[in-house]
Amino acid sequence: MALIEIRNLTKIFPHPQSPFGARTVGEVRAVDDLSLDIHAGETLGLVGESGSGKSTLGRLILRLIEPTSGAILLDGRNLLTLSHGDMRRLRRDLQIVFQDPFASLDPRFRVEDIIAEPLIIHRNPSTGNADAPSLSRSLQPGGPSENAIRRRVRELLRAVGLDESALRRYPHEFSGGQRQRIGIARALALRPKFIVCDEPVSALDVSVGAQIVNLLAQLQREFGLTYLFISHSMPVVRYLSTRIAVMYQGKIVEIGDARQITERPAHPYTHSLLEATPELTS
Repeated sequence: MALIEIRNLTKIFPHPQSPFGARTVGEVRAVDDLSLDIHAGETLGLVGESGSGKSTLGRLILRLIEPTSGAILLDGRNLLTLSHGDMRRLRRDLQIVFQDPFASLDPRFRVEDIIAEPLIIHRNPSTGNADAPSLSRSLQPGGPSENAIRRRVRELLRAVGLDESALRRYPHEFSGGQRQRIGIARALALRPKFIVCDEPVSALDVSVGAQIVNLLAQLQREFGLTYLFISHSMPVVRYLSTRIAVMYQGKIVEIGDARQITERPAHPYTHSLLEATPELTS
């Protein structure tokens, strides 16, 4: 059953004449009339070279950027026709793990506040992060809501392999792998159905990246998550994914079972990606 249905999705960016000129002289079709289904409970690996449109597609699904045309359905509801309020409520179901585990965490927040922030915002939509509020200042200290959120934050920390000593520390005090675990905990806070993993291990050492990939697989089983896993690394995508979609110049040129794509590719571009990965062709 499809959790996410994408129909004829297009995103066109204007191509400026020069860095200093306002006039445009063309356009870039980052996503070009793309249709795709993502099934509930699966990991769909999205692979392609830099500039192929992978990250743009992930952000379009979450409406972090707006498409030029097309439709994006979550459980049959077209996200592009929802009001601001309805879309805000649905954001509980749609989360993202970013590529850079340092840039995606607010350096002014302690870990406790980073993970608690989505819980606070969705309890009180008027709460923002402009003044980097702490959990204690955002809710009545010692009240039921604060206590429940603190318990949830501790549960999430344990789920991603961190202990309570992390709660009062800041992002710069952690390694890259630990920061990515914090980002994953934040993404899980609202119990989402669907998570875009946008190159979540490309900024990490190979051994640390492998730990994060294994953690994502474990969390998927534990929480029944659906992933769009974006990467340029075919071995990582093959290991984690149920199916693989190959993206080239804004289009899906091949999609199928992970083993089929890596062992019996049909498209020349997929062949070229595999040839760039000797361990998959030897």
